Amino acid sequence: MKGRFQLYTGNGKGKTTAALGLAVRAACAGLKVYFGQFMKGRDYSELCLPDHFPGIITMEQFGTPKLICKGEKPSEDDMRSAADGLNKIKSAMNSGEYDIVIADELNVTVYMGLLDENEVIDFINQRPDDVELVLTGRYAPECFIDAADLVTEMREVKHYYETENLLARKGIES
Repeated sequence: MKGRFQLYTGNGKGKTTAALGLAVRAACAGLKVYFGQFMKGRDYSELCLPDHFPGIITMEQFGTPKLICKGEKPSEDDMRSAADGLNKIKSAMNSGEYDIVIADELNVTVYMGLLDENEVIDFINQRPDDVELVLTGRYAPECFIDAADLVTEMREVKHYYETENLLARKGIES
């Protein structure tokens, strides 16, 4: 099967959720999935997914527990974690072991200055023909959008974070 490059971006909820859904669908079809989460170092409910699909889904986090806010200078640990993550996801993509490689929040990692846009576009352009590559995150650079075979933009229309000042709920947003 020829792989494609998919990009999920936009300010609406659902980018990571869509990628997780794709990972589960692929695993149920017998495809091997590598799921790398950038800028995430906290306990999220999806981290138990490899326990349900042992040897089929591999997940790793490349982030610190601290949330990086817009306008804030990333720490050395944040920068190192992102660079290590890009190296690990490159290795996974080129290993021949995985059918699908998902780089969750890689778009926003570039936007926040943890990784260089050109370095990531080089990674995208190295995708083997038989690997499905998925990048998620807000603020996808135009060059990522241009390179993608499929782009989905999640658009927020209404969100209970704003209307109810509701925080992330376990199993729903975290």
